[in-house]
Amino acid sequence: MNSEFYKSNRKKLYEKLPAGALLAIFSGEEIRKTNDEYYPFFADRNFVYLTGLECKEAVLLAMKDGEGAVSERLYILAPNKMEERWTGVRVKPQEATDISGVEDIRFCQNFEGDIRKLAAGDNYGYFYLDLYRVSASDVDRPAQKFLRYVQQQMPYLQIGNANALIRELRLIKQPCEIEALREAEKITKAGILAMMKSSRPGMYEYQYKAEFDHALGQFGPKGPGFPSIISAGKNNFCIHYYGYHGQAQDGDMVLNDVGAQYDNLITDVSRGWPCNGKFNEKQRLLYECALATSDHMFEIVKPGMKMMEVDAEIRRYNCERLKDAGVLKSYDEIGTYMWHGGAHHIGFDVHDVVKTPDIVAPGMVFCIDVGIYHEEWGIGFRLEDNCLVTEDGCENLSADIPRTIEDIEAVMNE
Repeated sequence: MNSEFYKSNRKKLYEKLPAGALLAIFSGEEIRKTNDEYYPFFADRNFVYLTGLECKEAVLLAMKDGEGAVSERLYILAPNKMEERWTGVRVKPQEATDISGVEDIRFCQNFEGDIRKLAAGDNYGYFYLDLYRVSASDVDRPAQKFLRYVQQQMPYLQIGNANALIRELRLIKQPCEIEALREAEKITKAGILAMMKSSRPGMYEYQYKAEFDHALGQFGPKGPGFPSIISAGKNNFCIHYYGYHGQAQDGDMVLNDVGAQYDNLITDVSRGWPCNGKFNEKQRLLYECALATSDHMFEIVKPGMKMMEVDAEIRRYNCERLKDAGVLKSYDEIGTYMWHGGAHHIGFDVHDVVKTPDIVAPGMVFCIDVGIYHEEWGIGFRLEDNCLVTEDGCENLSADIPRTIEDIEAVMNE
């Protein structure tokens, strides 16, 4: 992405603000584990969507006056040689401008004073923050902390929730975002192929993960877009499994729910295969049900379809396939074998924070996720692909990652 993408995103957001509004979007803070340790910093995705920056403790401030004119500032941490020696080089003002397109760059220590000066006049009646919900008792994010400050020090300002406005913007992907997703799919494919080709009975889950991480590492330093779910055998029955300590026994299915990121866009792809490279009769039967359901969805998803019908149709159609296979007798039993929904949006987050649409529209990108979990047979897996809605239908962005039994077995037995 270039700065024009981020400038355009901000412009669209500013147009949604009322006249006389202040807006502050925070990048986030490092989370401390102990006195000397921090979790790796992950910048707030709305902040990244609006600026392209991934630096900690930064703030985007916008001011829309009574006439509708907008000015903006970006507050970043000031240079500090001692701090940077320990925690890394901080973004410089010119670099922040080059990436974000914001011209007015200031240092964080000036932010609170600047806000007090702006709020003291009669130009502003609203203060918009990125809030999950408008409550001072919410989680202790920077936006919630500042919400409490505004409520205490500037009670005359009406609070607005910018989160709801940004969700609307993030729903429809722009062409550059779709191209970034295409690149991320290629990287994800490399990781999944590495796991397939190395798969063998006796292999540990952490070894599969090492293959995936090594493959992604050849494309850049960012690696997976979210913690990889990689499991084998009975561990496949934990939907969000991160243990990596299990061992694939001969005949076990390997499940992975993984995705790479490219230029801040994140994919989400699931594939399942027998660790020995050959589907047995029951694995084949269940996998064909999932594959038929996925193929059916990519045939029918198109603009105008109700979004809630995507999940519903996945369950209905898969139920019919399982009935035909003799696995179940009626729809009342589908919950025994399908444990989770089948569609969520992707983008700057793996579960993208968007306004849930009523109707499917061009430019949306969401997952078609078919999971089947047959505990009695010891078989659990999911087939998950990324669906781009087009003007007259849809496209499977992850179609090039082996997904049929024939293609998977061919890769694993090369």
